[in-house]
Amino acid sequence: MQIEKLYGKDIDDILDYENFLDKFKDQPSEEFLKEVHKKYLYRSQEEALRTLQVELLKLQEHLEKKNEKMIILIEGRDASGKGGAIRRLTRYMNEKHYRVVALGKPSDAEKTQWYFQRYVQHFPKGGEIVIFDRSWYNRAMVEPVFGFCSQEEYETFMSTVSSFEEDVIAHKIHFLKIYFSVSKEEQANRFHEREENPLKQWKLSEIDLQMQERWDEFTQKKYRMLKETNTKISPWTIIRSDDKFIARYNAIKTILNKVDYEDRDTRINFTVDPEIVTSAEKELEIMDEKARLRKENLEEKN
Repeated sequence: MQIEKLYGKDIDDILDYENFLDKFKDQPSEEFLKEVHKKYLYRSQEEALRTLQVELLKLQEHLEKKNEKMIILIEGRDASGKGGAIRRLTRYMNEKHYRVVALGKPSDAEKTQWYFQRYVQHFPKGGEIVIFDRSWYNRAMVEPVFGFCSQEEYETFMSTVSSFEEDVIAHKIHFLKIYFSVSKEEQANRFHEREENPLKQWKLSEIDLQMQERWDEFTQKKYRMLKETNTKISPWTIIRSDDKFIARYNAIKTILNKVDYEDRDTRINFTVDPEIVTSAEKELEIMDEKARLRKENLEEKN
């Protein structure tokens, strides 16, 4: 444990406040100061999130009072920060009025059903929020890249998903699609941390190990998904997630801005950071520009 490396293995010494202060009497090591600063940053960030988490409780109370329903889709590549964002989002929520749905591999029976059927059965009742940790959009990226669906199934999904979502919204469900966009470099860093950190090794799967190799395939599928499933009625919200805290902070603001709930704290600035939160149209422009630059670089090398 890092704390034992810094302070010694006697738990009483670790817990004693005077021993902690002694670390500052002499010239503290850079390693010690970095560790203290890291803990300070974490505490400060959690305090900043707490202000918005109070507003989430008000949002829940509003939905319950009005008997309204809400669905939030959290999508993104592996290691994009989806899980951590969902944990911060739900940390203080009333457990009676929200659910996180993370479906695994479909059963043989489910494979014979209408594709959306196993998701629909988890839809919210009145006064409830359902958060999909990955959703039916598995069929837009993960499944076709890894061959978990046929090309025909993929094309059928792409041509029908928007009308399905329009029907969901027509039934007066607050519906929000969030895509966490992580860079290739940061994804690699997070995979490396999972390999090295015994507390995070359980997160590393066989599919994760192929994500970097298949980055370009996922990028192609992401491009088509945003281009064809971003509609005026059901748009995508893109959140840059290389900085986990900033992504979480802006994701919660995005959710709070979706519903005009009662008793909103007017002292809070609910405006999202335009450098972090963007539209699908803007994301597609950025992806087009990156593709153009890559093409030019290849032409110069040849």
